[in-house]
Amino acid sequence: MKRRSFLKTAGLGALAGGAAVVGAPAVASSNPSIKWRLASSWPRSLEILFNGAVDMAEYVRQATNGQFQIDVYPAGEIIPAFQVFDAVSNGTIQAGSSAGYYYYGKNPSYCFQTIVPFGMNARQTTSWLLLGGGQALLDELFGQANIVARPVGNTGAQMGGWYRKEIKTLDDLKGLKMRTAGFTGEVLSRLGVVPQQIPGGDIYPSLEKGTLDAVEYVGPYDDEKQGFYKVAKYYYYPGFWEGSAVYNAYFNKNEYEKLPNHYKQIIEDACAHANAKALATYDAKNPAALRRLIANGAILKRFPEEIMQTAFDVSVKLYEEYSAKDPMFKKIADSYFGFRDEIIPWFNVIENTYTAFLSNAIRNQKK
Repeated sequence: MKRRSFLKTAGLGALAGGAAVVGAPAVASSNPSIKWRLASSWPRSLEILFNGAVDMAEYVRQATNGQFQIDVYPAGEIIPAFQVFDAVSNGTIQAGSSAGYYYYGKNPSYCFQTIVPFGMNARQTTSWLLLGGGQALLDELFGQANIVARPVGNTGAQMGGWYRKEIKTLDDLKGLKMRTAGFTGEVLSRLGVVPQQIPGGDIYPSLEKGTLDAVEYVGPYDDEKQGFYKVAKYYYYPGFWEGSAVYNAYFNKNEYEKLPNHYKQIIEDACAHANAKALATYDAKNPAALRRLIANGAILKRFPEEIMQTAFDVSVKLYEEYSAKDPMFKKIADSYFGFRDEIIPWFNVIENTYTAFLSNAIRNQKK
């Protein structure tokens, strides 16, 4: 009787224009039916990169019982790969998946959302984002472009790329035509490299014909699919320009702010889930892929110390130059590198020594 009385009173309140009514309409509005489009910067063939957004969208769909659906489109299907940022910013689409360093030409500060040369590894980056103030700084930066950005994947440390000839000294880099871009391109150009921006589908034929001398891509799992080892057998490490590489989901800020708070939280959780899964997938698949590449003729080489140290010195100078010109860049750089310099010694004490010992012990055990 009390329940029927309440419903009757609530109904009368609605008829009278009462503002305190809650019930079916309010419950429905708190779980609205929403459908968004998301454009990726990657093709389906790079499935780990592409699936960061797919996994995020599937999590959102399940968590909302299908009420919030995000349709994910590969590069070029609805938006060109490198126009995702603009399309999300201006509201052409509600969401995207891309990497900040693709937009170096717009603002070098965006690179901190992905990685910069001699930056942090995946775990260190996550720590900076969550506990070092990094995410708040990137929210400020991307908010100026009407974008909310959240990680949906990380490649982990990347390789240094494929070279048609052996790289022994700095002189071997002079005049080298290499597929790269952004901060990496600027650093390498100061070492004598000639950076080339080549679309993904043109990389292999360019290497084969000699139009390119080298290419940096991702890591063993993705590189193997491209077949680079067939035309450029020297495979260098480490990719000092990508100690890790975060790729993000971008959300149009206006559309994001319209969401109920619990939908926003679901997006946060979905992105964190996708981010962890992507890194785990790369860590699981790269070792076997590297073994296959070596078995197929790839020659694994470590960059000479001279090149690493010179590139580090050039990078430091470059960051100083940009910090002097752009207060926002300086603000993020000071936070990022300050955190890096605090955390690296700890990793060197415990993580690196443990891994080095274990690697040697396993190798000796198998002799």
